[in-house]
Amino acid sequence: MGNSDSKISFQRAVEQLGSPGPVEAGDVAVWDQLCQESLTSIQDVFSLLPAEEIRKLREDSPTNLSTLCYKIVEKLTKSVESSCRTSAEQQTVLNSCRLLTRLIPYIFEDPDWRSFFWSKPEPGMKEGADQTPLGKSMMLAICDLLFCPEFTVSSAGNRSRDEVDELINLDSCEYIWEKGVGFAQTPSQTPQHHHNRVELLRLILTCCSESIYLPPTNEAHIGGNKWVHLFTSPENRHALPLFTSLINTVCGYDPAGVLPYNHLIWADSKENLVEMALQVLVVTLDQDLPMDGDNPDGPPDNLFLNYLSRIHREEDFQFMLSGITRLLMNPLVQTYLPGSQRKVHFHQELLIFFWKLCEHNRKFMFHVLKSSDVLEIIVPILHHLNDARADHSRVGLMHIGVFILLLLSGERNFGVRLNKPYTATVPMDIPVFSGSHADLLIIVFHKIITTGHQRLQPLFDCLLTILCNISPYLKSMSMTAACKLIHLVEAFSTPWFLMSNQTNHNLVFFLLEMLNNIIQYQFDGNYNLVYTMIRKRTVFHQLANLPTDINKAVNKKIKKPLSRQNSNNADQSMEGSYPAKTAEPGTLETSLIKLPRIERLTEGVSAHPSQKQLDRLTQAMDSSSMESRNSFSSEVFPVQPGAELNQSEEKEETRDAFGKSRVKRSDSNYTAEGWRPTPEWIRSWKNQLPLQTVMRMLQVLVPQVEKMCIDKGLTDESEILRFLQNGTLVGLLPVPHPILIRRYQANPGTAMWFRTYMW
Repeated sequence: MGNSDSKISFQRAVEQLGSPGPVEAGDVAVWDQLCQESLTSIQDVFSLLPAEEIRKLREDSPTNLSTLCYKIVEKLTKSVESSCRTSAEQQTVLNSCRLLTRLIPYIFEDPDWRSFFWSKPEPGMKEGADQTPLGKSMMLAICDLLFCPEFTVSSAGNRSRDEVDELINLDSCEYIWEKGVGFAQTPSQTPQHHHNRVELLRLILTCCSESIYLPPTNEAHIGGNKWVHLFTSPENRHALPLFTSLINTVCGYDPAGVLPYNHLIWADSKENLVEMALQVLVVTLDQDLPMDGDNPDGPPDNLFLNYLSRIHREEDFQFMLSGITRLLMNPLVQTYLPGSQRKVHFHQELLIFFWKLCEHNRKFMFHVLKSSDVLEIIVPILHHLNDARADHSRVGLMHIGVFILLLLSGERNFGVRLNKPYTATVPMDIPVFSGSHADLLIIVFHKIITTGHQRLQPLFDCLLTILCNISPYLKSMSMTAACKLIHLVEAFSTPWFLMSNQTNHNLVFFLLEMLNNIIQYQFDGNYNLVYTMIRKRTVFHQLANLPTDINKAVNKKIKKPLSRQNSNNADQSMEGSYPAKTAEPGTLETSLIKLPRIERLTEGVSAHPSQKQLDRLTQAMDSSSMESRNSFSSEVFPVQPGAELNQSEEKEETRDAFGKSRVKRSDSNYTAEGWRPTPEWIRSWKNQLPLQTVMRMLQVLVPQVEKMCIDKGLTDESEILRFLQNGTLVGLLPVPHPILIRRYQANPGTAMWFRTYMW
């Protein structure tokens, strides 16, 4: 009964604010009704304050809306001054936060109101009054309240609430929320404190969401987000304890608990807090776009980024890595008791957080790569990539997963760690295979390319760049992965694909570079791949003899390659897996800015250990072949395949019976710009195809294999594989080429992409 009366009083106060005349600032009854009524949750405020009422208040009674915001912030600041000791003050703080959380988005959506919180204080104030902008007063008050004893944190030691220092003078480093980075104590946890923190963090997140209402252009974001800047600046005296509290809350969370099915018996007050803390963390780790004249190598103005880059203790790295892998693997863990563990689903925020950690703290990334723990990150990423490949609403998840793999693949240890055998602990909709984590990577990439939706085509060059980066370190490839890899060569080297886009040929360059790396540096263990290349040798011969005449190239019939007898068995999916689902009807298509091209994302570096070895290799190389390789490594960069496809209405992607991606093109032109392939264009890249190593290997091995099959009458491939396993090409191949690793490099394009994806 009392709760319904409170809601009626609240509605009356809202109606009074929407009346034509202004409500006086001294009318205490109206403001008290709005902030002090016992509204038990944020849902109550949202239901009692519909969007139409707020927009009407903004348009018809702007003075009342302005006064309301000032009065709410005033109640927050007064609560800080009084140290928020009573339950009535605490309830006022919670309702004030809920009101601001509801109002602020409608203030941001109107361009004329966006500067409201940073403009001069309320008109009519006395000359000697505090001239602090409203937004600053509100943000600093919230940060103070996040370390308020008996409201958001427990009192330190055995002191009672009355013995605690005034909130404004409190040393918040003693009240960090969780044990972990920079804090060795274990504070007591109270569910009510968790709920109160969530309300305050939700308001901070709402304030920082101003970026949503700005256009996704660099110019609109040059000034940075003032809310994030203030929250992470030295003006916020709680910046360090807030940073450590958020990280420790996220990385220290274990949703599994001790007993099975405990989540069905007890509500977990911490789950919402962890999700909210993680969202605030990734938002506040957003880096401002550099302005002209800025030094990008200088220390960041954002203290959160500064603190993140300075973490260096091994135990802190392990604490963060264990927490991230535990939460990423949580929804994928299979138990003997179905549904016995709580499942959390904030993997997208976790991936962004992991990206930020690796990007801004290189020591952390090296710690991740120095052990097999990195595979606990890779497997969930590949699972999400495989699961989301057919859902256009999750295209952002596909991008962030590929970005992380691209970043990690620039380091040698990543390729080395992938050689660890993979045991199928996570069911995926991929063929059953027995091999390494590298095989898993190749099979999932093949699945994405051949069965993913059309909006993933700009990612093809990133996927193949990752395969190129890891290829010199792959010791042994399974037969399943080898077949999938050669199938990509076969699909991308067909004339209809090469002629349908002026950048598609670059995908073939990537695949040939990968094969060259494996043949030159890891030939001994990759007999499955060599055998598959021998079986599909016509693919390479046809590529080498590609006609420069357009009509002849496109209309040339290609013989259907022989299929393996047990190919049907190889395509059986893992037990317990489900096929990738498309977006549900009515799902909004994700709106993201255009992905930067690969040459903007990466920079080429040599993977050879010493300059002396490079010089020795360079001197031994034939000048003509060296000239050809240099022109490829320095000039040929795959750009967005399919960038024109997204803009052209005269093309559509279809798939044949074998799952190959085909492009239907109109008779009038090839692209929206009217580009047509010419014999000169074909010759310009055909002469640079790095086919020498592959063709030399086939020239040596094919006659030997054919002779052995004829002499021994072999019909079983196992004998051929045994022969290749014991064979060698030492002294028969061209001089090994230098390994080129393409490492991710930060740029404004990806920074803006992450900002749009994050929100």
